[in-house]
Formats: sequence, structure tokens, C-alpha cells
Amino acid sequence: MKKLFHKEGLSPLKYKEFRLFIAFRFLYIMALRMVSTVVAYELFQITQSSFSIGLVGLSEFIPVFSLALYAGHVIDKSDKRTMLMKGMMLYAICVVGLIVVTHSSMKKHLSVTAMEMCFYTIIFFTGVIRAFVGPSNNAIIFQLVPKSILHFASNLSSSTFLTASIVGHASAGFYIAWFGVNTTFVLILFFVIASVFIVSKIIKKPITNTKLDVKTWDSMKEGLLYVFKNKILLGAISLDLFAVLFGGAVALLPEFASKILRVGPIGFGWLNAATDIGSMLIIISLTLFPLRKRQGEIMLYAVACFGICIMLFGLSNFYTVSFILLLLAGCFDGISVIVRSTILQLTTPDEMRGRVSSVNSMFINSSNELGQLESGIASRLLGLRPSIIFGGSVTLIVVIITWFKAKQLRKMQY
Repeated sequence: MKKLFHKEGLSPLKYKEFRLFIAFRFLYIMALRMVSTVVAYELFQITQSSFSIGLVGLSEFIPVFSLALYAGHVIDKSDKRTMLMKGMMLYAICVVGLIVVTHSSMKKHLSVTAMEMCFYTIIFFTGVIRAFVGPSNNAIIFQLVPKSILHFASNLSSSTFLTASIVGHASAGFYIAWFGVNTTFVLILFFVIASVFIVSKIIKKPITNTKLDVKTWDSMKEGLLYVFKNKILLGAISLDLFAVLFGGAVALLPEFASKILRVGPIGFGWLNAATDIGSMLIIISLTLFPLRKRQGEIMLYAVACFGICIMLFGLSNFYTVSFILLLLAGCFDGISVIVRSTILQLTTPDEMRGRVSSVNSMFINSSNELGQLESGIASRLLGLRPSIIFGGSVTLIVVIITWFKAKQLRKMQY
């Protein structure tokens, strides 16, 4: 039976274009995570304030959230492979901007405020790009593998996402220590260009939404209404939204690593990667040995345990303990990711995948950036430790409310 699970879980890799997609996704997400890690590190070194990192989150949240519905409409009416290529080429230009801003000659002529504004502006444009590229990643999967193994392809995509996140977060810390911030951005540019080359090897895909006469607003509204009418999908998205919004401690890691744990960029990089390592381990396990029943109930328990880990992390004084707690938090978060992404892939009509993925992106992916802002504000108002403990507590409260209010999600099985 174990061999059967193994074959089932990895069966999408038999398809060449899916393998190309996985390679592209790895490089793209790794570059994305490296950028966020290096920007957060550099901004904290310049300002010595977690609030500035919160403003980075706001800079990216605004375009991701504002453009999500329109992006979904465009994606459903476009060749998704071409959308990915164009997005990555534009992302490469943004990385070039970061290389210029962090060059030693520019640092000599820019004030701290000017450098901050440069970072916020560039990150704003990366948010615009993410509004289109992120949902396109999810929407193209069904065109690369047969529908009968779509849920396995979704799991492998999630595993790739988290593996790339780990490599991106951790390697960024090493690269900063070894080469400095500016050279690290040069390396990131290389990864982005490589991702463009790989995705160019995928053949253009047919457009699945043929309703060319539908007005833009009506098309956008159709995707939003679909999510709000699907109570199970809405419940899963809402639960993840609030857990990430309040339970995420990533925005405070530069300050926590420096002032509480007293570690340098390498230690910070590993802390930044800890939750992704945990998520990757659990997602690989669940890809090979899938959950067979009570997925909704298990998801709720997992998010509650995630909140508890974040609370305990806020109390920790020791690097090893902090790393283990973030690792465990990632394990529990990985269960939530698997269940939600599987629900998204299995319940979405093919002609609406761009729009539904964009709604998911609007609430989930943008919550990471909004969570950065919330963490920055909470840290300023409550202090570093209390703000982390507060976030974990709110996550627990959200799970309790969801348990009683979203019975369809709690009883859901697939």
C-alpha cells in the first residue's frame, strides 16, 4: 500500500511540462523569498525598526489586494504560460532596481528616508506583478496533467513552493553574510532570468474561458460570488487568512533575532526558513501518504496548534527552542495549506480557475503582507514579545469561532 501511495503522489512528474513547471516554480518562489528576506534584513539594518518592515508589507499588499479580481479576469482570458513569462521579465526589472539602490555608490548619495522610499516603491511594483503571476501559477496546473491526478499535482506544487521558500530564506542569509546585500540581489536576478528560460519551454496553452462578450466587472464579480457561495472553500480561505494575518511572526524576526536571540544574518536566515522547513516536511509526508478522512477537522486542529507554537515562540529566549517552535508551526501550517489547496483545485471549474485563484490570492497571499503591517504596528504599540503572543492568541480565538460557525468545513472530507 505504501508503494501505491508513493506512485500516486509522484505520478504528475511523468509529464514533461509539469516537470518544467515545477522547475520554474522553484526558481520563482526561491527568488521571491530571497528578495523579501534581503529587503527585510537591509531595511532593519538601516532603520533599526520593525515598523519599516511592516510598511514593506503594506507596499506589496495594496497592489495584490486591489488588482486581484481584475487579474483573475485577465488570466482566464489569456494564455497562462505567456502571462507567467511576461510577469517574470517585469520582476527581473524590479530586481535590477534593487541592485541599483543597494549599490555602494548609491548608498553614499541617498538618505535613510530616500532609501526606504526606493524599497517601498520597488516592492509596490513587485506586488503588481504578483497579483498576476501568483494566480497564473495555480491556474495553469490543470492544463499540464490529467484531471484524475490534479490533487497530487497540487500537493507537489505546494511542496515545491515550500522547498523553494526554505532555500530562498536560508540561502539569502548565507549570501548576505558571504557576499553582501548588493551581490545577493545580483544572484537573485540570475535565478529570475533562469526561470523565464524554463517557462518558455512550456507550450502555449488554449484559453479556457471563451465568454469573450462578458463585461470585465461581471466576470470579476462571477469569481468573487463563486467563492462566497462555496461555504467550504470560503471557510478554508477565511481560516487561513486570519491565522496568517495575526499569527505570522515573520515580520518581527529581524528584530527578534537581533535583540532577543542575538544572532547574525545566518541565524536569521535559518529562523526565516524554519516554518517553511516544517511545512515542507509535512507536505511531502501528506503527498506520499494522503489524508483519507476528516480533513476539515484535522485542519482546524492544525491551525490551533500553529497559534500555540507562535505564542510559545514569543516567550522563548533560546535560539534552538525558537527554531523548533517555528519548525512545528510550519508543520501545522503545512496541513492547512494541503487541505485548502486541494479544496481549491477540486472544486473550481476550469473556466474560472484564474478568477478563483485570484480571490484566493487576494485573501491569502495578501494577508502575508497585511500581516507584516499588523505585526509592525502591534510591535510598536505592545512591544516585541507581547505582539507575537497576541497574534498567536487571536489565531486560537479564530479557530474556536470557525469550529462553531463553519460546520460544513469542520465536517468536510474528500
